[in-house]
Amino acid sequence: MEEYMLPCLNKSLFGVDCFGCGGQRALVLLLQGEFTEAFYMYPAIYPIAVLFLFLIFNLFYRFKKDFQIKIGLIIFCGLVMAVNYSFKMFYIFN
Repeated sequence: MEEYMLPCLNKSLFGVDCFGCGGQRALVLLLQGEFTEAFYMYPAIYPIAVLFLFLIFNLFYRFKKDFQIKIGLIIFCGLVMAVNYSFKMFYIFN
């Protein structure tokens, strides 16, 4: 599975990580059962997994506040990705 991973276009062209760098490797680690290593590789893997599970659940079961929950989860995922990216860039350039 690891030999079929897509390379990061941003990193290959500009030499700088993107917001999603580490996501594929974290998913592979998650599927292999290495949960702590997956978090260290890409901390947003767990909020994204919760978002996808909720989206799949919401396909079959609709309820009153599902749109607000989706928006909240999307914002939370974006915040985790932005904080992770900021830390990564701070430690790379310092």
